[in-house]
Amino acid sequence: MSPTSSRVRFAPAPSGYLHVGSARSALFNWLFAKKTNGVFVLRIEDTNAELARPEFYDAITEPLKWLGLQWDEGPFYQSQRSEKYLEAIEDLLKKGFAYCCDCSRESIEARNKVNEFKGGYDGHCRNRGVQDGLNVSIRFKTPKNQFVKIRDSIRGDVTFDTNELEDFIIRRSNGTPVFLVANAVDDADMEITHVIRGEDLLNTTPKVMLMWEALGYGQPPEYAHLPLLVGEDKKKLSKRKHSVALGEFKTMGILPESMVNYLALLGWGPNDDKEIRPIEEIATLFSLKDINKAPAYFDMKKLFHINAEYIRALSPEAFVGIANEYFQLTNWQPINFDLSVLSDLSSPIQERIEKLADIRNLVDWLFNEEPATETDPKEIKKIMKSMSADKVTDVLDLAIEHLGKCDWHEEVIGETINGIGQLLEAKSQVPIRVAVTGRRIGLPLFKPMEILGRQKVVARLQKTRAELG
Repeated sequence: MSPTSSRVRFAPAPSGYLHVGSARSALFNWLFAKKTNGVFVLRIEDTNAELARPEFYDAITEPLKWLGLQWDEGPFYQSQRSEKYLEAIEDLLKKGFAYCCDCSRESIEARNKVNEFKGGYDGHCRNRGVQDGLNVSIRFKTPKNQFVKIRDSIRGDVTFDTNELEDFIIRRSNGTPVFLVANAVDDADMEITHVIRGEDLLNTTPKVMLMWEALGYGQPPEYAHLPLLVGEDKKKLSKRKHSVALGEFKTMGILPESMVNYLALLGWGPNDDKEIRPIEEIATLFSLKDINKAPAYFDMKKLFHINAEYIRALSPEAFVGIANEYFQLTNWQPINFDLSVLSDLSSPIQERIEKLADIRNLVDWLFNEEPATETDPKEIKKIMKSMSADKVTDVLDLAIEHLGKCDWHEEVIGETINGIGQLLEAKSQVPIRVAVTGRRIGLPLFKPMEILGRQKVVARLQKTRAELG
């Protein structure tokens, strides 16, 4: 391994989805590994048996693949390495760094209530000599009157007073190890040099470091705790209030390149104020020292803006291919769907959308037998109020007459519709657009009308005119 290389690990706990905060942690680990010619290790923290399920693993690995964050080693599963953790716990017991505890949660809470103790576990079993057995957990004997200093690349040195740390559990009463001891053992065993993760895990770091020292592992990894992601309310992103699952953004039609680009800007950024750049360039510029420790605002509008820029940069061929894949993903395949229509209209579509989900509202009327079904049926009457009923009916009457016999080409269609407007001194495109497309806004009208065909266009105009009486 070269002097500048590193070994970093992304170690999420399975939860059924990958949080955008976890995705950013994965990205920053991946970028750091690329920048330092290092190794990106994927490790799954599934010491909780309920989380050790294949579908939960896929919920982590598939989004990483979608983002293009391929790991170099792994995935390693902590559920398959329990023997190593239990050996470490036994070693801590023999050396006097841990002890057995037969306290139930209820008994601990009852004592704390009587003694008005608010520090968590009160150390009741520290010197009782409890023997291991059924319903017995093992706790680490946290030293008193000491300080644990964590070297953090983002926050500087962070110091913890051990008097404020309880004797924490390292093996549950059911015999399974907890993730704290698993992390210490795995980081040492896998020779992890840097741990880059969210700041919500900062308070677990001194516990891991105490075990690290007690187990005699030597030089610990260097830590970097990333700022939290907050929403518009300035509160931590949560699934209850925000879109946080990476899969949701894929379903919205966010491109993976856009998502990676945006995630990289959350708490980090070079000094040139340039926001949109390829992942290879981001990896070259990335540095832990440039990460801001203040909370990072997850701005959906900015994400959509970046995504729109990436969509506009696609070639027509690439755009049509990506759009088709997206339609298959979201199970939208109208009976009359035709990819050549997307190809013909790719440029105006790309100019008008922020995400792939926006395409449907622009083109669905071209493939359906009727205009958009979700259109307010009173839309045409709203136009009548703004233009006057007579103007609307006159526009539709002339449109039915002239579009029924003019040359069917976008230029002629445009000249015909504009001519109607000039003759009647009215906004002729608005009622025609609503009658044909079902919406007041959308793509430039004339080329899509040519594609839809004279018969359907005139039929929709006639239907709307008949509904007006």
